[in-house]
Amino acid sequence: MPHGQDLENANDPESPSVYECLGCGAIVTSKSHPGTCECGGEFHNRAKSIE
Repeated sequence: MPHGQDLENANDPESPSVYECLGCGAIVTSKSHPGTCECGGEFHNRAKSIE
């Protein structure tokens, strides 16, 4: 990342992450894993690979 464009607290464990439901595709931003979606699907952290 170019100098001066650092994202402050980007890797802070307390910063929110974006999660996507693998069942219906709903997207949620949360500081911790949101659990199960209303559709019954599991949430997956979009920053991590499914593979």
